[in-house]
Amino acid sequence: MPALARAPAAARGDDPFADLNAEQRAAVEHGIGADAAPPLLPGGPAPLLLVAGAGSGKTNTLAHRVARLIVAGADAQRLLLLTFSRRAAQEMERRAGRVVARVLGRRDGADAPALPWAGTFHGIGARLLREYAPRIGLAPGFTIHDRGDAEDLMGLTRLELGLAETAKRFPHKGTCLAIYSRVVNTCASLEQVLQSAYPWCAEWQAPLKRLFGAYVEAKAAQNVLDYDDLLLFWAGMLEDAGLAAEIGERFDHVLVDEYQDTNRLQAAILKRLKPDGRGLMVVGDDAQAIYSFRGATVRNILDFPAEFGAARVLTLERNYRSTRPILDASNTLIGRAAERHAKALWTDRGGTRAPQLVAVPDEAAQARWVAERVLEEREGGLALKAQAVLFRTASHSAALELELARRDIPFVKFGGLKFLEAAHIKDLLAILRMAENPQGRIAGLRVLRLIPGVGPVTAARVLDRLDTAADPGAALATFLPPGAVAPQEWQDFVAMFAALRAARAWPADLEAARAWYLPQLERLYDDAGARRADLDQLSALAAGYASRERFLTELTLDPPEATSDRSDRTHRDDDYLVLSTIHSAKGQEWTAVHVLNVVDGCIPSDMAVGTREEIEEERRLLYVAMTRAKERLHLVVPQRFYVTQQAVRGDRHVYAARSRFIADADLGRYEQLAWPPAPASGLPAAPGGPVLDIRRQARAAWA
Repeated sequence: MPALARAPAAARGDDPFADLNAEQRAAVEHGIGADAAPPLLPGGPAPLLLVAGAGSGKTNTLAHRVARLIVAGADAQRLLLLTFSRRAAQEMERRAGRVVARVLGRRDGADAPALPWAGTFHGIGARLLREYAPRIGLAPGFTIHDRGDAEDLMGLTRLELGLAETAKRFPHKGTCLAIYSRVVNTCASLEQVLQSAYPWCAEWQAPLKRLFGAYVEAKAAQNVLDYDDLLLFWAGMLEDAGLAAEIGERFDHVLVDEYQDTNRLQAAILKRLKPDGRGLMVVGDDAQAIYSFRGATVRNILDFPAEFGAARVLTLERNYRSTRPILDASNTLIGRAAERHAKALWTDRGGTRAPQLVAVPDEAAQARWVAERVLEEREGGLALKAQAVLFRTASHSAALELELARRDIPFVKFGGLKFLEAAHIKDLLAILRMAENPQGRIAGLRVLRLIPGVGPVTAARVLDRLDTAADPGAALATFLPPGAVAPQEWQDFVAMFAALRAARAWPADLEAARAWYLPQLERLYDDAGARRADLDQLSALAAGYASRERFLTELTLDPPEATSDRSDRTHRDDDYLVLSTIHSAKGQEWTAVHVLNVVDGCIPSDMAVGTREEIEEERRLLYVAMTRAKERLHLVVPQRFYVTQQAVRGDRHVYAARSRFIADADLGRYEQLAWPPAPASGLPAAPGGPVLDIRRQARAAWA
């Protein structure tokens, strides 16, 4: 799409940027100016770091920046927008389109410019690797493993190396993949990762190195990439000076959202794309950096000004979400952070309700209090959907879930089963992946074992034949399965596979795969009816993609959230309470927020207090939870936790202290209450009659 010509000021009508505050407008106009001539500086504007506090209108500002660039003459096809999710990229495109339409005097959203290079780091990486595959030694038909498939391949490689048969238990396949992924994303050595994050696996350093080498070879032999390869190969491609210059010159402007959640590899990609930082804008909040377990590092945003010496730093400090009492408590909490970009969030939203610190006897009482409070709010006119219960770890909501079910309060829990983790979805996608790339053994093993009578040995023999076959369809047709496999079952599979390899019609080939799979679904699952609904959803999704390859790639990199397997009760009521881990709640907001287990051992987690960096991330996690609340915030502090593993031995419990992040000096910012409350009259009066002298009786026993 050619760059849009700027409309004359008179034709633009009202200023479409008038609703922005001064700081937001400064970010939007950076390197442009209201009527600058030329509108865009040669080589792009100086690098910009926008430190955007919680609720400060970050997304709105970034969308207006995109629109301002386009109106100033930037070509939308030469604009790279990197976001945390594909949905965020689509929202950015929609908002920017509305602003551009207003500027050009068109009806809202009409002919909005497309942003073809808007997406996640992994999604953009996949596109570039596909495009440049012949020049970097990749076969263009590669497929991408999701986390589950990558774990399976790691497990298969582990088995082939005999590491599952060691005298001492070797790390599980999921742990092995997590270690490998952390090495890749942090750009650290295996030894460093083992010492800092997996010390209990340090004795296996040499075998792990051998395993990871074999895992890399297995991926190459099967023409597959895993999730981490999309960044690793993109960064590796940019190590070539010629390719780096060629790709960097394709984009005049690179805008990055949620920069505090990037890892070392992503920062390296940006540095190689824009070595001097010109045309680069990153947006984020160091106070909300909570993804170190994924390899993200807060150092990227803290060190950005030093990395790009000419960088300009702007700060958004006006909060549009929370009332002043909630914001004051949140500011005090994060103000004690060891290192941060200085900012003081403020708001003109008044409010008289201070956040509450609620002391309860134990987790059961916590569940009862939250349930009662939620119902009180609902009776007062606040919908369940406007309320959320947040927690550090998914298991922390177990008692509450039981209490909500007992009281018939509908709820949805985020952080449960993901769409692509459901077995039936993985089955159908594996069929498509096998057709796309017959060399991929993980997909092939899954599909072949769906056929009645086909076991792992037979499946391996089939895949060995496909590995060397010039025509995979013909190789399958001439394979003689063992007698346990019904001839008709095998022929039906061969016919379906041949059709998928030959037709290449989308989404018709999904329906062909589904038609073959449905009898297997009925045979394998008791709840086949519910699972068919998910397959219907998959078919509906497929219609939005141009090809099988795009469908498989995008669905792997940005999967839908949930399936009909998810444990929720939304069918009983249009309104429901939101339960969510704090990590899943990032970017969301609710009128009322309840935070569970605000005690040491939970926030901060007792698994994350080994280093100062870990403790500081736990502080940021509580800050994120608190800043989700618009008007009402309740931090619940159970005083006792029962040791459930010892329940058969009696009432084993431990006492918990309020989270260290809420200091005694800060208690004035909270309303403190205990539940259940003590009787209004205090201790009951002594009954009439004689008073026993219990101490005298105790002394007499030893006289």
